Amino acid sequence: MRSAKSNALRHFFFLSCAFLLGAVGAPAQEAGRKPNGNSLSALSETTNVSGPSAGLKAALSAACSQNQTEFVRFLTARNREAFSRMTPPARLAFMKRFVLLNEPGKPTVSANPAGHPILRCQTPDVTTEMQIGGADQRDNIVFFPMELRDATDTTGASVHQIVMGLVREDGEWKLLSLGLLLLDLPALEVEWDAAEVEETEKSALQTLNKVADAVEAYRNKYLRLPESLANLGPPLHGKANGEAAGLLGSDLANGMKNGYTIRYVIVGASTLGAPAKYELAATPLQYGRTGRRSFFRDSNGALHAADRRGAVGSETDPKVE
Repeated sequence: MRSAKSNALRHFFFLSCAFLLGAVGAPAQEAGRKPNGNSLSALSETTNVSGPSAGLKAALSAACSQNQTEFVRFLTARNREAFSRMTPPARLAFMKRFVLLNEPGKPTVSANPAGHPILRCQTPDVTTEMQIGGADQRDNIVFFPMELRDATDTTGASVHQIVMGLVREDGEWKLLSLGLLLLDLPALEVEWDAAEVEETEKSALQTLNKVADAVEAYRNKYLRLPESLANLGPPLHGKANGEAAGLLGSDLANGMKNGYTIRYVIVGASTLGAPAKYELAATPLQYGRTGRRSFFRDSNGALHAADRRGAVGSETDPKVE
């Protein structure tokens, strides 16, 4: 079964063609010009670092390396603002869709015999190749046909044929569309946030179980409970010890993971032995964006969840089945 995030991604990239064509006309009208209908197979702008072809290559290179600072340069002002409000996982997912790779890659640029750009994105496991075709420019809008494939594919079985659109804004070329989708991030924020919330809430539950396992591992080794989450983190120097047992990563040891803050509290006065008890809580860092439900693990190990509008949960909340 696909997750809500997967469904959102599918919807994100397969909106109707009519929506795109209706929206594409807006930038041209705002520029006060009508499309001239000229179709160019090879523009001189391919040698111009400020031209649309150079902008597309740079945007795809930034997506390949997952360089958010560089990538945001190629978003329109409206989309740039929305992009800044997205959660870090959502921003990464958005960039990944441009190169169909999960890991950051190393971009390299060459040209085919016709002089059109070829951009390769190389990761440890796979390399994708993006061949950018001749431009169809209409005043302040330009479209590039593009073939994206696995670089090792000699049969063409993995080829994805899409069209990339760019629009001129304040004298610079910005990403307009990917395939059939107009890149209108503000209009997709509600759906995107909903998909992210489901993923981060699921991750928060997994995190509480992971922390509980680390606490029990610490108890078994040192015969007492850790005084804080920091005692479960990696040591700065030398071997693991009771002050830094190396049972959790530094993010969790600092009480933060995937948009949730994690709280650890010892219940009662004693930290010694198996009878000593503790509670865990996971609370959304940004209520409504990184999560809605607060999660609580009581001293008996039962998990509870409730929408507390960002407040810490408790054992009175409904149990998680």
